[in-house]
Amino acid sequence: MFPALLLVASLVNDVRELIANNNFAAAERAVRTYQVRTGGTSESAAALSWLARAALNAKHFDQAQAYAAETRKLTLELLRTRKLDADPWLPTALGASIEVHAQALAASGERSEAVSFLRQQVAAYGTTSIGERIRKNLNLLSMEGKPAPALELAEWLGTKPPTLAALHGHPVLLFFWAHWCADCKAEGPILASLMKTYGPKGLTVMAPTRRYGYVAGGEDAAPAVEKQYIERVRQQYYPAMAGIPIPLSAANFLAYGCSTTPTIVLLDAAGIVRFYHPGALSESELSSQIQKILGP
Repeated sequence: MFPALLLVASLVNDVRELIANNNFAAAERAVRTYQVRTGGTSESAAALSWLARAALNAKHFDQAQAYAAETRKLTLELLRTRKLDADPWLPTALGASIEVHAQALAASGERSEAVSFLRQQVAAYGTTSIGERIRKNLNLLSMEGKPAPALELAEWLGTKPPTLAALHGHPVLLFFWAHWCADCKAEGPILASLMKTYGPKGLTVMAPTRRYGYVAGGEDAAPAVEKQYIERVRQQYYPAMAGIPIPLSAANFLAYGCSTTPTIVLLDAAGIVRFYHPGALSESELSSQIQKILGP
């Protein structure tokens, strides 16, 4: 039997550690042991979702689908007695089950089915905490080649942002970032270098961000206080963005599915999305994508 310490609230962390150490069999035993002892809890659903993700990463698509289906079934049963965002584990579980199911469908050659499924999930859960995550997966499968969604521009930092329509004729790089995001800060010098290289060639950069309700150390903050904090973070870690428009809106993150930061989006001169990437990129990777848009 697996050690009893996995039967307490650390189940998800322990399962993740076992998966990281390539001990998938032990991770599954831990989940099954927990289920036998405690029944179907929201934490066991979250742990199951990590098994689904691990199977997907290993390209075991049938197994990933099975874990995702089990996660989803348990999560929906639990949602009969509580709201999704009232439980700390259910958004993790349901969001991952949706993501894995869609990605496994797409990887198995059923891309249109995956897109249809994700659109259904946006309709069902688009206004919850997993809305950004669902839209991210939908955008990964369907955004490239489509006109870029308009940005909400009512509030900003730095220079007043233009509409994307006003930027037609220029390729645009959208850099979605968060004040707490270490990967975003690491991308700052890369962004500065790319601006220096490609700005004179016509590339326009905008850097949307949003409030999260807190500042350093997770301390709760009023909107005005957090806005001031975001500006201090920008000055410290992104000095090259001093003259770049920074729209400040959660609606932009929802529209572009930015549950991952940074998210990088490249638009061609006609305002069509040509590259959509949740996560950090090296300078050479991003430079290669920009060159494709700029052309010879």
